[in-house]
This record gives sequence, structure tokens and C-alpha cells, in this order.
Amino acid sequence: MSVLADLSALAKSVGFRKLLGVRLVSQVGDGMFQAGLASLFFFSPQSMTSAAGVAAAIVVMFGPYSLVGPFFGPLLDRWRRRQILLFGNAVRCLLALCVAAATWGSAGIGIVYALTLSALGLSRFLLSCLSAGLPSVVGERELLTANSVVPTLGGLAMGIGAVAGFLIRVLLPEGSSRDVASLFVAAVLYLAASGLASLLRPDQLGPKREGLGSQPASPSFRSTVRDLVGAAVYLTRRRTPALALATMSFHRFVYEMEFITIILVSRNLLAEPSDADAGLAYFGTLGGAMVAGQFVAVVLTPIAHQKIAPWRWVVTCLIGGSAGQATFVLSPRTGTLAVGAFFVGLGVQGAKIAVDTIVQSDASDVYRGRAFALYDVLFNLGVCAAAGVGLVALPDVGWSREVQTALFALVWILALVFFWAMARLGGNPRDAGPGPLADETVPPPDETAPPADETDPSSDETGSQATDSELEKGKAKPQARKAKPQAGKAKPQAGEKCDTRLFSRIDGYGVRSIGQTRLDVHDRGGWSLDGLAG
Repeated sequence: MSVLADLSALAKSVGFRKLLGVRLVSQVGDGMFQAGLASLFFFSPQSMTSAAGVAAAIVVMFGPYSLVGPFFGPLLDRWRRRQILLFGNAVRCLLALCVAAATWGSAGIGIVYALTLSALGLSRFLLSCLSAGLPSVVGERELLTANSVVPTLGGLAMGIGAVAGFLIRVLLPEGSSRDVASLFVAAVLYLAASGLASLLRPDQLGPKREGLGSQPASPSFRSTVRDLVGAAVYLTRRRTPALALATMSFHRFVYEMEFITIILVSRNLLAEPSDADAGLAYFGTLGGAMVAGQFVAVVLTPIAHQKIAPWRWVVTCLIGGSAGQATFVLSPRTGTLAVGAFFVGLGVQGAKIAVDTIVQSDASDVYRGRAFALYDVLFNLGVCAAAGVGLVALPDVGWSREVQTALFALVWILALVFFWAMARLGGNPRDAGPGPLADETVPPPDETAPPADETDPSSDETGSQATDSELEKGKAKPQARKAKPQAGKAKPQAGEKCDTRLFSRIDGYGVRSIGQTRLDVHDRGGWSLDGLAG
């Protein structure tokens, strides 16, 4: 019943519906765009059919963004995220048109690659923006359910777009038009997504910082590096988001190895290498099985959350998804590979939903944009690593029993290490301390909070977050801003530095206040109120 209640609350949230609409329309466009790229780079008669060719194409498309992507992260925490979605999708529309025009005009492969890199890099940036903005329109209680619904529906939307793109290619007569038709349709969808983003309020997606409109967006290389290092240090101090990000990066490597395997097997083993259309059909079958597994993940993940914590669900999905690797070991037949692809899709999507929730819940909003940008960069590094290993380890037909066995073992090692590390933490994040970026810490509540009767009920600065639907019905009551310990946080140990802005008890044994904002907690001490000396 809790899942149904969460779904009902999400459906009633105007902000969530608008943000979901932006994501679905843009990801249908992504599917159309990537279908055009697949037809152009992998499934046209003149395209590469070797493992080296496929690996090179993947590295060229994803590698550069792994280098420049971190520098986009601070923008998500300094620019209004709604504006990023509005103008970013408009720019994607122009880039898709340019890729189509360059392909139609038989431009050099270098130009096509450069335009493709720009479009894909911007797409990843916007997906990070969508993830970072989600907690601003969703209540904390519905966050995991939202993380289950949104990425999976986005994946299904991308799948629908890809299928539509492939159908366009099959139905159109041979010629350059069949390779670029889906690109033109993608451009129209990106423009529609930009229009939907304009329906959101300018500040609705955050970030929550005062004076944002006049604040420069990290103008120097040094400040950008400082921001990124600060975010990385913060996530590491918190422990749980850093562990989750690292785990998903390695799992992404495994997933991409299987994806490359599917491309090569479809192109060169199940079909004749000279029959590109048959290869595309096999690829669509195996890809459809993977999407089906992802759809099942959206159903199982919220249900599982009622019984187990998100980090335990990550472990479950890693082990469950490894059944796909075990199936891949058996045989490269179509039916066997389809079953394996289903479990791989289920495992990777279920784990990603839970990891998204961990990062969103355990990272402060002032770091969340950079956290997801780093998340995306690690994903892309996993893609490039898989391409590099695939270049050396995979044959041109794509299937190797030794490689599949090694991937199966890697997933199990990853699951056990993640379980051990999270169990030691009790699944709870550590206190990050004062933070590496002093100018981005949240000010004490007594300096910023308005009186309770003057608090804006729609503001995200209240102690409990109100959804759009609650505000519309008048259910959300204004609350004074309170900083209090969050449930599930680990109790400070002896000698540990703690933030005194957290309200709690004082037992009078061994508590020593230092200055206005910090204290030491001794063996029998408790927490101190902000500014209390004695």
C-alpha cells in the first residue's frame, strides 16, 4: 500500500509531472538519435564490423566527455537547473540538425564525430541535471519510488524512440535519408522538451542558494577544480555515496562489456556480417530483452524497499544480475543471450535506482549537482574502460566463454566488497564535518529562518519538504526551519568533531564547547546546542 500511496502522491505533484514530461520527451529523442547513430556507425554496410572498430567508435563518442564532464558539475550547483533544461534541449535540437545535415551532405567523419560528441555530452549533462533536480519536486518519503519510476520510464522512452528509429530505417527506401530521418525527428523532440521545461518555475529545481541569480558560475579553472575536489572530498567523507558511486562505476564496466558483446554477436555471429539489416534485427531483439528486464526492475525495487534498505537492494541486484553473466557463459544462441540480457538489464537498472537514491539522500543539495556530474563521468569512464578491454579480449564475433566467466566473477567480488563496506557503516553516512568549501556551507538557522508564521509554505527551506500537490490542497503547513539530527545517523564517538547546529540533548558529562560552531564529544558526553558555552 505504501508504494501505491507514493505513486498517488507523485501523480498529484504538478512539479513532478512537469519534470517527468521533460525527461520522457527528451529521452524518446535520445532513443531516436542513438538509433540514427547505431545505423550510421554499427549497422550500415560500410560501417565497422570488428571489435576494434566498435571499441574505437565507443571511445571516441564517450571518452572526451569523461575529461570535460567534471567541469559541467559545478554549473549544476550554480546555475538554475530549470534554465539548463530549457536552453540545453534547444541547443541539442540544433546539434541534432547539424549531425543530420553533415551526414546527408557526406561530410567528413571527423565533423560527424565532433558534432556527435557535443550532442552526447550535452545529453549526459542534462540527465545529471534532471537527477539533481528531482528531490526539489519530490518529498523525501517518495524519493525512492520516484527514482524507481523516473529512470525506468526514461529507459522505456528511450527504447520506444530507438524502436521507432529502427522502424523508420527499415521502412524508408535505401539512401542517405534512411540514416538521417530519425535524427530530424530527434531534433523536433528536443525542441518539444525545451518547451516543456519552460513550464517549470525558474527556481523550482534549485539549487537552493541565496543570491544565485547574480552569482558567477565558477569563472576560473582553479575555482572549478576546487569545487570538484571539494565535492569529491565531501562524498568521500560521507562514505555511503562514494561507495555507491564506485560500485556502479565498476558495474557499468560489466554492463558495457555485455553491450559490446551483444553488438558484435548480432552483427557478426547471429547474422552474416554482410547483412546489416539482419544484424540490426538481432540487436533489436536482444536489446528489447534488456529493456524488459529494466521494466521489471521498476516494479520490484519499490516493493523491495519496503523490506530492505537501498544498499542491500544494490547487493541483491548485483548478484541477481550476475545470472545474466552465467547465462552468457553457456551459449551464444539467440534464446540464451536474450535470457541473459533480461537479467543483466534487471540487475543494472535495479542497482542504479537504489544508488541514485543513496546519492540523493546522503548528499547535500549544494553538492548534489556535482555529485551526479561525477557520477556520470565515472559511468563514461566505465564505458571507455570496457571498450579498451573489449578491444583486447573480445573476438570479432563478440562471444568468449573466458571473458563471460571473468565478468561473472567480477560482479560477485564487487557485490561482496560493497556489502562488507556498507555493513561496517550500518548503511548510514558519516558526518562530513565543516565541508571543504567554506562558502557553501548552510548558515545557522537563527541567522536565516523567518518566524514560523512568515514561512512560505512552498519554500524548500522548511524543515519538512512539501510536495506541489500538498501545497495545492493546503495540507502542507508552514514550519519554522529546524536543524535536527536525521534518523539513522550514526551517534558521534568519543573525540569526534560534530556540528553544533544540530539540536539534541545535553547530559552535562564531559561536553566542552569550542567557539560558536564546533565541539568535542567525550566518552560520556552528548550533543551541544549551537553557541552554548560551558
